[in-house]
Amino acid sequence: MIEIKTSTLSDGEFNRGVFATRDIEKGELIHEAPVIPYPNEEHILIEETVLADYVYEYGINHSAVVLGYGMLFNHSYEPNTTYDINFEHHMFYYYAYRDIKAGEELLINYNGEVDNYDPLWFNKDENEHDDS
Repeated sequence: MIEIKTSTLSDGEFNRGVFATRDIEKGELIHEAPVIPYPNEEHILIEETVLADYVYEYGINHSAVVLGYGMLFNHSYEPNTTYDINFEHHMFYYYAYRDIKAGEELLINYNGEVDNYDPLWFNKDENEHDDS
């Protein structure tokens, strides 16, 4: 149902994204990703690594490394994919937010909610200086 391919949305070192290999219906479960949670006070160590751009907030006191394809979904403020977190089982469940066509890149809103348009953490400095 999904595969990793080169994304035109990412200009980072890896340029990867998650893509549909077939049509996916709205509400369909796309991917189940286990997580490795860690306390927020350990995040300062993660910030010194490439993983800093790939971890998720995980509740109030934790962050999480999301396994499987979970780390590779790119961001959009108009996502076609959403996710739910199951804290009891330490899993992320990715669902189609709308119908998705084969070949389309699967995108989530990095803010966690599909309609959250807050600036992303890695753009905040850039956005704060746009007052000129």
